Amino acid sequence: MPAALKTACPPRWLDEHQQQIWRTYLRGVHQLDEYLDRALRPFDLSLAEYEILVSLSEAEERRMRMSELAEAVHQSRSRLTHTVSRMEKAELIERLACPNDRRGVWARLTSTGYDLLVEAAPCHVESVRRALVDATTPEDFEALGRVFAAVLAVPDIAPGRVKQI
Repeated sequence: MPAALKTACPPRWLDEHQQQIWRTYLRGVHQLDEYLDRALRPFDLSLAEYEILVSLSEAEERRMRMSELAEAVHQSRSRLTHTVSRMEKAELIERLACPNDRRGVWARLTSTGYDLLVEAAPCHVESVRRALVDATTPEDFEALGRVFAAVLAVPDIAPGRVKQI
């Protein structure tokens, strides 16, 4: 274990019920991601690629700096670069030099990429409904939103930030 993660604090183990919920969460997230990814395969898209298309479609002029896009889709810059390269070969995205920053690169959604997004979106949304929204009660779905809003509000847990205990 890295020295930075060692602590003199005693561990606060999960009780049996908490452990069961935690493991159910892990299995559920994995299953949901796999299902949503499979549902996009007929469009030759992965869930990560779909998320890139959506982010670019919502951006001004359908373009974003690569660094901003990486943050928006929660990917490392190197992983995003590989993904965008594949998408560029498929003519879904194009990379452009930033006019005011020679080191900066824009990713821009092409009309082909936008058309594919428009075609895939109804299937994706139906998959999300089937696997998550319709699989829960409205109250549980609302609770899920509250849970993850609370998770996002925890200080020092964002990627790249490890709070020392």
